[in-house]
Amino acid sequence: MLDLPALTAADFAAIERRLAALLRTSNDVVITQGEALLPLEGAIRGAARPGSTALNVVTGPYGRTFGGWLRDAGAKVVDLAVPFDRAVTGEQVAEALERHPGIELVSLVHAEAATGVSNPVAEIAAVVRAHGALLMLDAVASVAAEPLLTDAWEVDLCVIGGQKAMGGPAGVSAVAVSERAWQRLGSNPAAPRRSYLSLLDWKSGWIDAGRRALPHAPAQLEMLALAACLDRIEAVGLDTVIGRHRAAADRTREGALDLGLTPYVTDARDVAPVATTIRTPQGIHAGELAAAALAADPAAPLAAGAGELAADLLRVNHFGAAADPAAVDRALAALSAALHR
Repeated sequence: MLDLPALTAADFAAIERRLAALLRTSNDVVITQGEALLPLEGAIRGAARPGSTALNVVTGPYGRTFGGWLRDAGAKVVDLAVPFDRAVTGEQVAEALERHPGIELVSLVHAEAATGVSNPVAEIAAVVRAHGALLMLDAVASVAAEPLLTDAWEVDLCVIGGQKAMGGPAGVSAVAVSERAWQRLGSNPAAPRRSYLSLLDWKSGWIDAGRRALPHAPAQLEMLALAACLDRIEAVGLDTVIGRHRAAADRTREGALDLGLTPYVTDARDVAPVATTIRTPQGIHAGELAAAALAADPAAPLAAGAGELAADLLRVNHFGAAADPAAVDRALAALSAALHR
């Protein structure tokens, strides 16, 4: 039997404020009681009005998922897809917005952990704002791994999760909501209400009510774990945590090149600091190489790609506790052993 003190509304609100500081925002932060797909879907279904037009930037698997949700919500979707081994550019987004002047919402993934690509949010956000559209950003993999300036970039819906660079739980997530986004959700008759997907329920029942009583019982263990990982980040400083992730990415890329392997993301400027992706040598299936590496070291932080990337891509994860030279060297040693076998 767990013997834990009750998580009060004041405790919950304090964690919200700490997340807002992490996101560099003065916007409302809603902590959602579930994995990050919950606020991502809630944000899209709330902001996509039936009959409206949305630009969906596809640089990996999650972009494709967002496109499906946008269509389900009744939006006309313009997909801007680029090869998964490179980032989208602000110029490409600007061209898409110019071709489709009616676009009201843009969905974008900051860091694609599955492909190892990080998109240049600052330049894309400036283009989106000049067009007058809302920007929904999936920052689940990027938060605490690279700069995330929600207010300076004027991101309207910024979704994060605790399980990657933050080194926290997977069962709790959050979204920062701008005033423009609240207005958009509130004016959308199709936005979820009286639903687990509803951000508007949190606004009316929690934020506008003065944060005095939680709408439902919080996921206490996950909230305590979230607070603990914020403790760790605050103790060393966010810049230190970001620097550790960047150093791990650089070390992994250099080590892979030393092994004669080819990075999947060719331009180092596009590399995400949470994962390094590698093209497997010709004739070697990524699943087989990953299995051989994990046979050499079951704890090595690596895995084969998924879906269309399953055969040719191997991913070294270096986020959270694995953003460490020892973890990187362990993964590289396991890969070396697998290649020699």
